[in-house]
Amino acid sequence: MKRYLISLFVLCALPLPALALNIFACEPEWGSLATELGGDQVKVYVATNAHQDPHHVQARPGLINRVRRADMVACTGGELEIGWLPVLLEHGGNNKVRKEPGLFYADSQIQLLGKPTTLDRAAGDIHADGNPHAQLGPHRMLKVANAMSARLQQLDPEHSADYQQRLASFSQRWQAAIARWQQQAKPLQGMPVIVHHEEWIYLLNFLGMTRVGELEPKPGLPPTPSHLAELVNVVKDKHAQLIIYSAYNSPDASHWLASHTGACAVQLPFTVGGTDKAKDLFSLMDDSIQRLLDTREKCHA
Repeated sequence: MKRYLISLFVLCALPLPALALNIFACEPEWGSLATELGGDQVKVYVATNAHQDPHHVQARPGLINRVRRADMVACTGGELEIGWLPVLLEHGGNNKVRKEPGLFYADSQIQLLGKPTTLDRAAGDIHADGNPHAQLGPHRMLKVANAMSARLQQLDPEHSADYQQRLASFSQRWQAAIARWQQQAKPLQGMPVIVHHEEWIYLLNFLGMTRVGELEPKPGLPPTPSHLAELVNVVKDKHAQLIIYSAYNSPDASHWLASHTGACAVQLPFTVGGTDKAKDLFSLMDDSIQRLLDTREKCHA
């Protein structure tokens, strides 16, 4: 009995292992970034997948329970999740993530493109602060990474050195990848393209491509026959070569327009998990650029 009590005393005296931070990521890209920067110090749950439109997500009980247990909620911001995230935060009842430092918005860390000069809901699904889909802008992603790492260190100062080391590794690999992507994508520079939705602005800006039309007559509204008919002339007049759509867009409009013009439709992953090859942030960019190059070559054949 005495030996048992001594053993129990020794076990109780040992320091408890630090628990991983529970991170609730609204979209796959922020879950992937949190995993890159947090490693074993974080446990990441991703609320959506690449085949869901992040504008329209149901605030179901399972997500509320996840928010309730989270140490950090990492989302896009810029009103992208305005229809569902506030419900999760309210019903989750978790004061740690209702505001900073537990609440992290990626778009608050960068300058957004496409900020509207006037706000008019009749213009469709517009975002007052600018286009929120910045995950395909590699230079902006690096800024978000620095900000997220700082937030992780604030929430978990005990492992600050680990977060700093992982950030340094990510930054070095990411900057090297940027140089490689820019070299690889040179044949795409100046290419005019049609997009399904105005969510590709950061990728096109990075690659030097030009958007000359959208399949949606207004942001967030589905393509209409009359608008598609108008785009036939746009493709011909602007010499658009590619029609870009994401994993969660219906391919019908893109393929219809391709069948009536000389342009080729191409599905890009848009976020991590959008294709079999887009398994993380690096392969997301790799696969996006390769798909553009492969489709361009097919169109020129």
